[in-house]
Amino acid sequence: MRVLVFQHIAVEHPGSLRDCMAADGAVWDTVELDAGEPIPPLDGYDALLIMGGPMDVWEEDIHPWLKAEKAAIRDWVHRLDRPLLGICLGHQLLADAVGGRVEAMAQPEVGIGTVTLTADAATDPLFAGLPSPLTCLQWHGSAVTALPPGARLLATNEFCLVQAFRVNRAAYGLQFHVEVTAQTVPEWGCVDAYRAALTTALGADGQDRLAASTAASLDRLSTCAQTMYRNWVGLV
Repeated sequence: MRVLVFQHIAVEHPGSLRDCMAADGAVWDTVELDAGEPIPPLDGYDALLIMGGPMDVWEEDIHPWLKAEKAAIRDWVHRLDRPLLGICLGHQLLADAVGGRVEAMAQPEVGIGTVTLTADAATDPLFAGLPSPLTCLQWHGSAVTALPPGARLLATNEFCLVQAFRVNRAAYGLQFHVEVTAQTVPEWGCVDAYRAALTTALGADGQDRLAASTAASLDRLSTCAQTMYRNWVGLV
């Protein structure tokens, strides 16, 4: 299996999903879009993984490469119709690229929390074997506020209505993070935009408390990542 990874900042990589891909014998190529790396031809890849980042989908003037990324997402979804998994910003980019709407939240959602799976998720292959409510890490200040045409809502919570959705056969967006490792919180806490959201949501000592709650939840987060990865590979 060949996986193409769209990355928007060095510290927000596939995380624990790298171990899943390595154990599976998958090969992945990472495109660091914020560093100006070009998007390769898509046809040679079996799956597309789109990571998070501190920028917003509407900041095309500041980050002009967002236009090319959205065009590639549309091509992937509408022409190739192969498995895609967008996480956080990747989730928002998928929604924006294919006709949804993304807006800033009044208050960022940061911390270990849960999402509730919908009735559609009960029969969706990506969520097979996963519990509801599902424990996850949240760290975002924008949200999908309107689903793309024809999309299915798969997970939700009281803070952010659209926590997961599917477009077409196998293009998925997850607002929450499943790729968490023991290094995630300290690495992301060094990013100015992430630290600001963390402080707004959790207070001055928020990073220490988030690190502790993430460590306590890491086994459940890892199990979720492994199960979702196996389900995703099944779609390939």
